[in-house]
Formats: sequence, C-alpha cells, structure tokens
Amino acid sequence: MNLETYYEHCLSKKGVTEHFPFDEDTLVFKVGGKMFALSSLSQWEKGEPSVNLKSDPERAEELRAQYDDIKPGFHMSKIHWNTININAALPEVLIKELIDHSYELVFKSLTKKLQNEIQELEN
Repeated sequence: MNLETYYEHCLSKKGVTEHFPFDEDTLVFKVGGKMFALSSLSQWEKGEPSVNLKSDPERAEELRAQYDDIKPGFHMSKIHWNTININAALPEVLIKELIDHSYELVFKSLTKKLQNEIQELEN
C-alpha cells in the first residue's frame, strides 16, 4: 500500500476529517472528533510506513500473534491500538480491512445523535 491509497481509503469513510493535532508530521484521521488512524508522514517518506489503528482487544492480540508486522500500538493504549507495519508482508486487502475495523469501532462509540448526523451528511 502506498501513502495515496492509505489516504484515499481513510477519507472515503463517512464523516472522516484529517488533522495534525500533535505536530506537522503525524497525520490523524478522525470520525466524530475521535481518532481511528494515525501515521507519521516522514516514516512513509523513509520507506518505513506504519499506521496506528484501533482494534477490538481480543482481535488485537490475535493479529499480533498471527503477523510479525502487527505490534502493540506505539505511544497508544496497548490494549486497544495496534501499530501496523505496512510492507510487502501484509496484503493490502488486510490493511484496508483493519482500517475499516478501526473506523467502525470508533463510529459505533459515538453517540447515536452524532452517528445519525454523520450518516445524514453523506446522503
């Protein structure tokens, strides 16, 4: 997966906004004001891309056990976040599915009112 594909996939989700809340390097995607994906742009430029994604705690553990390129979230809650090293070892379809999973977890944590507002914006 390249940066453009990652960027476009994240922004294709309903109600997603992009931010740089920490510094000029860390691109954060949010839905309803809550983060679901973040990544260092300089790491992409160095050819060492990774992304932090939210995950169901049980699934997070399973993914870490199954894939060497999925680790506990760097600078994040190790229970709820994974860091995904994006390289040839992980199929792009899996990375997209993990982005989708992260988005869905965060979206479902929003209030029903906010969920409805997001849904209506896109219709």
